[in-house]
Amino acid sequence: MPDTKLTIWGRANSVNVQKVLWCLTELGLRYERIDAGMQYGKTREAEYLAMNPNARIPTLVEGDFVLWESNSIMRYLCLAHGRGTPIYPDAPKQRASVDRWLDWTLSTVQPVDRPVFWGIVRTAPAERDMIQVQRDADAAVEVWAIADRLLSTRRFMEGDQFTLADIAVGSYARRWLGVEGITRPAQPNLTRWLAELGNRPGFAQFVAPPMS
Repeated sequence: MPDTKLTIWGRANSVNVQKVLWCLTELGLRYERIDAGMQYGKTREAEYLAMNPNARIPTLVEGDFVLWESNSIMRYLCLAHGRGTPIYPDAPKQRASVDRWLDWTLSTVQPVDRPVFWGIVRTAPAERDMIQVQRDADAAVEVWAIADRLLSTRRFMEGDQFTLADIAVGSYARRWLGVEGITRPAQPNLTRWLAELGNRPGFAQFVAPPMS
């Protein structure tokens, strides 16, 4: 266990906060979470900006150490408090293979996820432009087809072992398969994999609840 208290700043309905909370659960680490962002405010206050000049969430604080960017936080937690954990392998090639999926969520998944999620979940029904949302969903289909094809040959994103890749990609996949009101093709391998992730306590507690 860490000698200094871990604190996570960020609201629980943020996908990036959810990733970190899921990772903390996998590592069995104790922490405190402070609501911040959207309706909770705080991210534009001087105290918070001194920690995270991006005014975004999550931010990790451990003693006098401050870290932002959810994927970087997950990597740090594994390196600092989970040495030898199979969710972030030590072997360079295996670690790089995990890391690429964390990067993929930022470069490829997030840009197609955001317009669909925000267009439905965070837009009032009367204000939704479902024609545009469906166009955005059609673009997302092509991205998620990559994961669906991959998962036809393996149990998890990087083979038979659950890793940070599954946390990073799985948190977004829950949103993709969970939004209602769009037309999307069946993606059975993605659906099978997400159902298996649902058995993990961190997913069940932080990712599975109703989206908001």
